[in-house]
Amino acid sequence: MRWTFKTTLLALTVGTIGLVGCNNPETTSATGTDAEATASTSDIPVQGVTDTEIVLGGANDLSGPFAGFGNPAVTAANMYFDEVNAAGGVNGRKIRYIVEDHSYQVPKAVQAANKLVSRDKVFAMLMSLGTPHNLASFPIMDRANVPSVMPITFATPMQEEGALNRRYTIGSTYYDSMKLGMEYLIAENDVKNLCVMYIPSDYGEETNAAAKDISDNNPNVTLVASSSHRPDETDFSGAIAKLKESNCDLIALSLTIRGAITAVGTANAMGWSDVKFIAPATGFHPAVAAAPGGASEGLYAVSYYNDLALRANEPETKAFVDKFKKATGEDVSAGAIIGHVAARITVDGLKAAGPDLNADTFNAGLETVSFVDGVTGSTVAITPESHVAINDVYLSQVNSGAWKTVTQLK
Repeated sequence: MRWTFKTTLLALTVGTIGLVGCNNPETTSATGTDAEATASTSDIPVQGVTDTEIVLGGANDLSGPFAGFGNPAVTAANMYFDEVNAAGGVNGRKIRYIVEDHSYQVPKAVQAANKLVSRDKVFAMLMSLGTPHNLASFPIMDRANVPSVMPITFATPMQEEGALNRRYTIGSTYYDSMKLGMEYLIAENDVKNLCVMYIPSDYGEETNAAAKDISDNNPNVTLVASSSHRPDETDFSGAIAKLKESNCDLIALSLTIRGAITAVGTANAMGWSDVKFIAPATGFHPAVAAAPGGASEGLYAVSYYNDLALRANEPETKAFVDKFKKATGEDVSAGAIIGHVAARITVDGLKAAGPDLNADTFNAGLETVSFVDGVTGSTVAITPESHVAINDVYLSQVNSGAWKTVTQLK
């Protein structure tokens, strides 16, 4: 096995990026596209490709608040790559995946991107986690013509096409999916007072923006309160008490995995039973549903596939779940599913690119990727018009410690 994990980062020069772990909103909206970029990439040297190897990189959270996504995602991707490599690789080349841990800190993410692109000479970045982390790294990647493939973030800027068209994402944006979920719950439950708890980066701001737009366009709904929080925040008792005083009917949560559990658990412990909570795809995690003491009971979340427990009898689903459990001793989580799907998309794109591999042929190859994933049941389709892999959006709810599908929103 050639799984390369690195939890320490080289002290590389990253310029004057004054960011902290809880993100600087003034620096998270960069497009990451060089002004001098052109539609052709043939004049930019290809890196990370030899006659025998393709080197991919990733800057992920392996030890911070989203490690519950990062670690299983990387593990599942490497499991898939190991199978491909054992069968001869892609067009005669083996895949090597180098992953750096940024602990959900933007400066470390930039250091990681600098190292991976400049020193390791990766061909593409795969499943880099975090919205501001990716945005801060895009200029480094774009200068070397390194594509961003299936980042673990669903923020709108991940889907904005740059001049060189190097962005490929897993599913609908936080804004679109959360707006669909909130609108459904508002209609079904006669919600009047809408509230938001969020991390103040592009990740959380999209949920806040969706709530504002709903309030502005629906005369029966008012956004009565928005509460911002640090990624490492663990005590939400004061915030929940204030939101209760505001008579919130529905609270949209764009927090960490632990944060979502704690916020809902705090409300439940207060006996606040007439409020509903909804989380983005980051909250659609088995650990959230199975929170001790039923802390997350009743929480809604949007996602791009149904919980795998509902597909337990499907052969490919069962085989994946059993294989992951055997390899890691852990149950399959949302991160593992993302890792599996992202790795398959990448391999299919590399195969379609052919032996003459560069950014242009890879782009053309990815734009032909189309399959129904046997593990999740999701339809994957990337086209020249859309680099979003999965367009389905589901709404699920925690019921007796497990996710149950409520409806398909899109």
